[in-house]
Amino acid sequence: MDEASKRPESPRTWRPRTVRLVAYGLGLLILLTMVLLAVMLPADWRVQDRVLVVMLGLVVAAGLHLLARPRLIAMEDRVVVINGIRTHHLAWPEVLDIRMPVGEPWPSLDLSDGTSLPVMGIQSTDGDLARRNLEEFRGMLGRGETEEPERP
Repeated sequence: MDEASKRPESPRTWRPRTVRLVAYGLGLLILLTMVLLAVMLPADWRVQDRVLVVMLGLVVAAGLHLLARPRLIAMEDRVVVINGIRTHHLAWPEVLDIRMPVGEPWPSLDLSDGTSLPVMGIQSTDGDLARRNLEEFRGMLGRGETEEPERP
């Protein structure tokens, strides 16, 4: 079986589950609270003050969206890593391996130029799901998990 046949036929996306639920739930709660607050403010507050209260809720919700935005996308010809604000497009040959040492919040890709890139689209807070996602992506790389050598 060649390397190309191990690549996904269609895009496969991995997203953190727990962080998304918390971030979007909290963002919605804050936004609804700010709207309710704007409606219940005393009569001497002007309309622009009420609008600014709602806009503050929108800003906080947008900030929480940045926490929920990360994902890892494996396409037939490339890998896309979206971490909060930045998006990285990588060709498959650039990605050598993915590793997630015990205790780390998310894995990192080892790249062919000697650097590593964090992948916040898979997060350890998801437990077994994170391990399955990591193994699935590792399988797409055509590499099985190897045991680390024992350290003296």
